Amino acid sequence: MKIKKYRLQTEMENLKVGSEKWFKDYLKELLESDKPYYEKADYIAYCVNQLQAKIDYVSSEIRHLQQVKKSLSSSKELAMELTASVLAEYGIDKIEGVNISSITVTASTTKSKDVINFKDENKIMGLGYVKFLVDEEAVEKALKSNESQELKDLVDIITIKETSPSKIKINNKRNQSNNEVKIEKQVA
Repeated sequence: MKIKKYRLQTEMENLKVGSEKWFKDYLKELLESDKPYYEKADYIAYCVNQLQAKIDYVSSEIRHLQQVKKSLSSSKELAMELTASVLAEYGIDKIEGVNISSITVTASTTKSKDVINFKDENKIMGLGYVKFLVDEEAVEKALKSNESQELKDLVDIITIKETSPSKIKINNKRNQSNNEVKIEKQVA
């Protein structure tokens, strides 16, 4: 199936602020032509529909590329973690390269975050720790500084730990020519 690209469609695609007069003149010329009114309507509608089809296609490609990016990012993170674990099995902390400066194994990290669970928000607000709801920042500050013994009976503190596994870090050389990424397509 061959799709025709008409002049009106090209003009619509290239339409910018400032070129409206020329476009309007072209449309007037089209409407004043000898062609039947239904051909004029079909012509205009076809061109607008083709633009919408292109917009839909680009939107679909953007969604697809976002999924590919997410998948590649996830794969990269997993590859870095697995490479770090294999290097650690061999007792390797750092490997130096020719085209790169080195690959370094980073240590795993753990983040802790305290989450305050309020047992009775009304009593806490009665103690003056109020915004429109319980002022969590003020309660947290008071608990850390042991300001209020009453609060300790009204809240539970839950510590959440997040552990990030060790990964590798690529230390590229400062020379720009070595940092170029080359993607080669393999032909089967």
